[in-house]
Amino acid sequence: MRTRMTRRGSLSRTGTLALAGTLAIGLAVAPGGAASADPSGGADGEKWLATADAPPEYPVVAIDWDVPITMSDGTVLKGNVYRPADASGKPVDTKMPSILNVTPYTKLVSNMVDSMMAVPGLEDTLVDLVNSYDLAGTPLDGVGETAKVLTGGGMRVFAVNRDLIRSGYTQVVVDTRGTGFSQGQWQTLGPREQQDSVEIIDWVSKQPWSNGKVGMAGVSYSGINSLQAAGYRPPALKAIFPTEPGNDLIRDIVGTGGGLGVGFMPVWLALVNGTKLIPDVQSLVQERFDQQWLQDRLRDPLTLIAELGEVMTVPTVNDLDPTTLRVAQDGSFYQERKANVENIAVPTMLYGAWHDIFANSEPRVYNAIPLPAGQKQLIMSDNYHVTFGGGFGEAGAPPRLDVLERAWFDKWLKGIDNGIDRYGPVTLYQQGNGWTTTDQFPRAGVEYQRMYLSDAPSGTAGHAARDGSLVAGTPQSSARLTAAPGLRGFCSRDGAQGTAGMTVILGSVCSKDSRIQEAEGLAFTSAPVAEPTELSGPVNLHLETVLDALDGFWAVTLNDVAPDGTSTTLTNGALTASLREVDEALSQRSANGDYTEPHHKLTVSARKPVIPGQVTPVDINLVPTDALLKPGHRLRVDVYAASVPRYLPLGPMMADGQNRPQHVQLSPDRPSFLNLPLVGAKAW
Repeated sequence: MRTRMTRRGSLSRTGTLALAGTLAIGLAVAPGGAASADPSGGADGEKWLATADAPPEYPVVAIDWDVPITMSDGTVLKGNVYRPADASGKPVDTKMPSILNVTPYTKLVSNMVDSMMAVPGLEDTLVDLVNSYDLAGTPLDGVGETAKVLTGGGMRVFAVNRDLIRSGYTQVVVDTRGTGFSQGQWQTLGPREQQDSVEIIDWVSKQPWSNGKVGMAGVSYSGINSLQAAGYRPPALKAIFPTEPGNDLIRDIVGTGGGLGVGFMPVWLALVNGTKLIPDVQSLVQERFDQQWLQDRLRDPLTLIAELGEVMTVPTVNDLDPTTLRVAQDGSFYQERKANVENIAVPTMLYGAWHDIFANSEPRVYNAIPLPAGQKQLIMSDNYHVTFGGGFGEAGAPPRLDVLERAWFDKWLKGIDNGIDRYGPVTLYQQGNGWTTTDQFPRAGVEYQRMYLSDAPSGTAGHAARDGSLVAGTPQSSARLTAAPGLRGFCSRDGAQGTAGMTVILGSVCSKDSRIQEAEGLAFTSAPVAEPTELSGPVNLHLETVLDALDGFWAVTLNDVAPDGTSTTLTNGALTASLREVDEALSQRSANGDYTEPHHKLTVSARKPVIPGQVTPVDINLVPTDALLKPGHRLRVDVYAASVPRYLPLGPMMADGQNRPQHVQLSPDRPSFLNLPLVGAKAW
């Protein structure tokens, strides 16, 4: 067994003590009132690790570069085919199952990551480096958190899993049409691209090195198109392993509550559009350059960039070009990009994270897949988009992502009874507690309870723009509280999530503690809980508001406040005031009649400009969450008039709002309140 893998399970003395505390709480408070299984997989998990880290069956990986794959419309896509080979480098003749990754980030990126991981001793050195420094509590603790993507197996799932290939799989990495070296115009997860995935699966299954069984895997975009392809039920597709996939793209990140994700979308579009213009230098040198590739790039050099820019800058809705509106609002553009998850019939292990940009979708996708527990599984970590798998493989945590991937495909593509179908089925990092397993999300026994916003000071948030309280009974006083837009969101967990986790390097003073951002927010804090208190599921905040302009924007976070004052964001939400209309047919309410998940109509036609000075109710849905408040901890809801770069109101809405202060109107006859999903007895 390679020492690299053994060290990945190590913990510092500090980590061991923290783990002991986590296990003690987990045993005292079993999720949903039931005994908690081992998130590490127990004895089965040890076998999965031993299998993944065993000496390879085949010593070498052979690569066929830029293999042409012709689609039904004549467009030629390019894929790299990675096959197990003997010591001489000759691919073996045995037909094997295949793992497909369809990516817009070019095969070059995948191959660069794979090449680094393949350098003898380099991965061991990097893992040793990460494990040798305990940066907790230092200004550099964010660097250590980000680096854990190396020790958690995430990079192998993102790029090329050589250990998987050398154990008897073929891996195929294909550039989506219009990206990398593939011909065509980038359709950004659109219908033609989805059809391409289905055709690629069929092509892979019919190659001489394939036994006809195909799995799909990948991170983010590649996780999304795995769900999309599975929704078509192609016969050769037998299992998928989507990591951090979204499925309601406008609500997840593009226009959450009508606010553009400026910390992610422009950078992401620039990245893909930039890399798709990199030519195939080898073909140029060999005088076989693909002229069709060049013509396709010249026709569409900057997909969606101009549309995004117009949405961000035009002063009124009437000034928007009709074709631009498709990216600014819900409609056919986004509906066409939703996977038909209700049609998925192949085993699916889905990895997500509470602070991932797609956290809004991940638990919903799991619940919508019509498969029995075990054949579908959900893992939700405490990570961000770019730190996927961070902490996996450590004691008490799930196995590394590459270990889970190997076990999943061994079971469903090779028929090996390794117990992976008995894992979970829902493995959650319970915020404030640690890793737990349960049989459903939200957890069993959830009951919703109102917690009211009061202007009475809690005595815990003197640093905030206003220190208010969260109380169980309807407050009898009235007040108008004012929040002004600001830029402190750059140093916040909201900001870290909105930048896909890139600002985590600023340290936990920003990504784990909200007190810097709270200086420009309204903070409403509960009394401390006397007993461990679990929250599980979606949360809604009903606000009675007053604006001084035709529009406004509300950003909200729900926080766990420790006795030392640290205010850690558990979940968040946002809403443009003019987009407050709710589609009742798609919304959910709790037994008490309050919204748990209001589904807002994010369309220009549904806009309702606010009447300045008039009290206007809004319901703001927060991303589903799972957390435990320890005794002595408090719950806090923070209300902001802005949270940049997590959200930025679209051009016309921002113009109508005129960047003015906004008000929350508290009164006994029209209360503002949280609708909280509590497990078991009411806490307050």
